[in-house]
Parts: sequence; structure tokens; C-alpha cells
Amino acid sequence: MSSIRRPAPPPLEANDQLVTAVITAGWAVALVVLLALRAELPPGSRWWIWTCTFGTAIGLFGIWYVPRLQHSRARTAKRRAEARAAADSPGATAAGPGATADGLGATAAGLGATAASPGPESADSPGPDSADCPGPDSADCPGPDSAGQD
Repeated sequence: MSSIRRPAPPPLEANDQLVTAVITAGWAVALVVLLALRAELPPGSRWWIWTCTFGTAIGLFGIWYVPRLQHSRARTAKRRAEARAAADSPGATAAGPGATADGLGATAAGLGATAASPGPESADSPGPDSADCPGPDSADCPGPDSAGQD
């Protein structure tokens, strides 16, 4: 018997800045209460004051950071949507070398490296994997510090 799957519900949206502000206010209230009662706190429990201090500080950073993160994500989504619309339109051509559908210029190889590009060890200079050198720790294979010393 086959079961029919319902489509996944859309993700829940929340006011992230409000959530951050409420949690930060909670840490601030806890800090004020602990500071008011610090004389009654046993010395082994005073670390809670520092916990609340850092919770409040991180929350204030979150209140500052969340709008910037949301604007950045909205700009990126807009650029990607524009790039997809341009790529889907009839007669569209690529914007040039390195142009991609996401509009960010990423290439398949990562940062534009090619498989044929030589690394720091080229074919002209023998490296530690050379036939003359059994290994980097071998006495037959001088390291980079002993270059030119005999």
C-alpha cells in the first residue's frame, strides 16, 4: 500500500529582532536580580553574575547584528533572483567569463583554480616526492633550510 505524502509546510517566520530583544531583557533582569542579591549568594554561585553579564552583552550584539544579517540575506536573494531571471529570459547570454547563475561569480573549481595549474612544486623543481628524494625526513633529501649548504 502506498502512502500519499503531504507537502512540507512553509518554514515558520518570526520577528528575529523581537526574539533577541526579549531574551536579552531576560538576561538583563536576571543580572539586576543577582546584583541586588549578591550579598546572599554563596561565593561558589557568583559565577551566575558573569553568565548574566555575558548573556546581556551577546544579546545586545545580536540586536545590532540581526537586522544587518537579514538585509544582507535579502540583497543576496534579490541578486540571485535577478540572475536567474536574466538566465531564463530568451536570448540571454552570460555576463562574461566567470558568470554563474547565482550571480556571485563562483566557479566550479572554487576560486577559479584549474586542475592544470601548477602548485608550489612545479615540474622543474624537484619536491619532496621526487624520485631522488625518498622522503622529507630522509638524510638523502635536504630540507628547505639546508638549501645551498654543503
